[in-house]
Amino acid sequence: MKRTIYVDHAATTRLSDNALAAMRPYLENLYYNPSTLYSSARKPRNAGKAARYEVANLIGANSNEIYFTAGGTESDNWAVKNVLFSCNQQKKKIVTSQIEHNAILNSCKVMEKLGYEVIYLPVDKFGNVQPDILEREVDENTAIVSIMYANNEIGTIQNIADLTEISHRNGALFHTDAVQAVGHIDIDLRKINVDFLSASAHKFNGPKGVGFLFVRQGIELSSLITGGSQENGKRAGTENVAGIVGMSTALRENVEKMEDNAIYLKNLSQYFVEKLRATGINFIINGSCNRVPGNLSVSFLNADGEMILHRLDLKGIEVATGSACDSVERQISHVIKAIAIPENYARGTIRFSFGMDNTENDVLVIVKELEKILEKQ
Repeated sequence: MKRTIYVDHAATTRLSDNALAAMRPYLENLYYNPSTLYSSARKPRNAGKAARYEVANLIGANSNEIYFTAGGTESDNWAVKNVLFSCNQQKKKIVTSQIEHNAILNSCKVMEKLGYEVIYLPVDKFGNVQPDILEREVDENTAIVSIMYANNEIGTIQNIADLTEISHRNGALFHTDAVQAVGHIDIDLRKINVDFLSASAHKFNGPKGVGFLFVRQGIELSSLITGGSQENGKRAGTENVAGIVGMSTALRENVEKMEDNAIYLKNLSQYFVEKLRATGINFIINGSCNRVPGNLSVSFLNADGEMILHRLDLKGIEVATGSACDSVERQISHVIKAIAIPENYARGTIRFSFGMDNTENDVLVIVKELEKILEKQ
């Protein structure tokens, strides 16, 4: 059987062998509800506590600042909508950017319906939020600023420390969607003073359906789901111990290998660009040079991104498109629009997000197929 070449690691990653092994006991013999008081529940309860401590330690946080969730979308919703009930509820303004994930953008739309003013900051051609523009928009009526750490489509990494400082100077809380960043770039919350940070396990070789929200100690947090006393009474529901343990194991693995992984993925991405340029195909690379390792958004001149995606798929190569199509009309991604890519390139956008399973031979196969596809346009 022909090997599938998976180049969509920004969408999800393979569960690591060690994470699966760590999860297995809590899916089989140690299945007990950790909130119960009998002795059999002690091991899963202690495993959850240990995982919380490990996740916190790996990102420079305290264990009481970590709240386990079902993933990045839930964490983003919780952070943004928390202002409805927090000490900042008298403030009626939210500031975010035009290139956020839909978990943030759609949460902001809900807040607009509830009477909040939402400012969507523009970005420059590299996808960066400019500090001076944030400075102009954030004021004493701003409840929260939410800017993603690294963009899921183009990989651009923001200067979160500076953006946080500006927000705090004007009395606003700061949240960052770090779903694409945690486990891939160094994050030390002792150095960046964010109030909230979202993460999702399946983006760093952990299981799906689990993530966390970091909430800095002293920040008021409303209950997301009412019921039992789990997560300090802030998120009711029986803990997903297997998922939590798998997440902490995967995060530890990724953090320990982060430097070597980054070097490998940067080199592989550069090799891909060099081989692609050698074909004479007309394309541009989107985003900043300061990007998540392995994340490459490429726009091909006068090409159809959806067509490229499907043609590659027929050859066993799995990528993502920067444009979304429906049966009526082709639409260019909001991120690609925000960085003002010319339309004759924008419609031919493909995201290649390499992982540690990818090889130079994979690159050669992908480039060869791209050459065939684009020659026939």
